[in-house]
Amino acid sequence: MKLLQNKVTLITGAGRGIGRVIAEQFAQDGAIVYINDLQEGDMPAWASDCAERNVTKVVPICFDVTDSAALKAGLMSIYKAEGRIDVVVNNAAIIANQKLGMVTKPLLEKMYSVNVFAVIDMIQIVSRLMARTGGGSIVNIASITGVVGSPGQVAYSSTKGAVIAITKSAAKELSPQQIRVNAVAPGIIKTERFEELYEASGDKIDQRISRIALGRLGTPQDVANAVSFLASDRASYISGHILGVDGCASI
Repeated sequence: MKLLQNKVTLITGAGRGIGRVIAEQFAQDGAIVYINDLQEGDMPAWASDCAERNVTKVVPICFDVTDSAALKAGLMSIYKAEGRIDVVVNNAAIIANQKLGMVTKPLLEKMYSVNVFAVIDMIQIVSRLMARTGGGSIVNIASITGVVGSPGQVAYSSTKGAVIAITKSAAKELSPQQIRVNAVAPGIIKTERFEELYEASGDKIDQRISRIALGRLGTPQDVANAVSFLASDRASYISGHILGVDGCASI
């Protein structure tokens, strides 16, 4: 049996980058995958390919995670269609690098709306649905910056530090309902967004790599493998854990 065979799963921010690769891995692992993004045009083409090849059930579902009513409606549509929600991956996030003195309040509010408030909203709503069917697994995408901090990323680091605190508290509160809550904290992952940010900043990637013990940048697949494990029954006694996927980095 595959790792996530027939589990009903939802991944937010799955149109590109890490979220897309997590969704691909879930599909390979046999899950029923609902992939969320803001617009259907952002959804990966492989969703329809999977349906045509009958590999697994992959369903695009569009809503803004910062819109509580839309988020609730999206979750209820999945619950009505499938009768349960087994796994949610809170991946949708905004990242922007700004040094102290340059952090603007509008950007800070936007980052907290997506990276923190939407995560709390999701957990509050989906945990009620999971409790009806005997439990489930919630995996939040944090960051190594939320653990150790990073110069030029005060705003982003603070949101991911909040995600870590949310994970630990929610795990304790939801354990009586057999709902596990964990987080994956990626290090430097080579995504399109990473390349855009570092091209703009002028930072030298080889200097960053020199501070990674395993000697390479991480890949979205590295993160997806960790998320798939935490979502699965193989991690049935793991909750409140922050799993670093960072190559033993010192950023």
